Amino acid sequence: MHLNELMTDDAVLAELGRRLERHRVQRNRTQAEMAEQAGIGRATLQRLERGESVQMTSMIKLLRTLGLLTALDAAVPESIDLPIAQLEREQRKVRQRARGSRGGPAAASADEPWRWGDERQAGA
Repeated sequence: MHLNELMTDDAVLAELGRRLERHRVQRNRTQAEMAEQAGIGRATLQRLERGESVQMTSMIKLLRTLGLLTALDAAVPESIDLPIAQLEREQRKVRQRARGSRGGPAAASADEPWRWGDERQAGA
């Protein structure tokens, strides 16, 4: 079963407990052996495997013992590259305005008054 956003907290804990139990059994370890190896109490391991809440340090110790600690990197990455943040970074790189050239058409002679550019010609 894949974990998803629609699952309740209890359902997620129960699935994690089943997975941890499978990993322990695949390594051919009893609960007592695995708990001792992980440095946690047997009752704590039983609670974990039943899908009950335990201290985070107990979970980390068990994951380390099972060789699964690095999987937390995928579960909780250092940062998340949200699409909107990526778009904002890209927009910062693209110029938003053009700078007028010096001495070009934008630079009117000092004799002419400044205009908006939408004045009608007197004869038109």
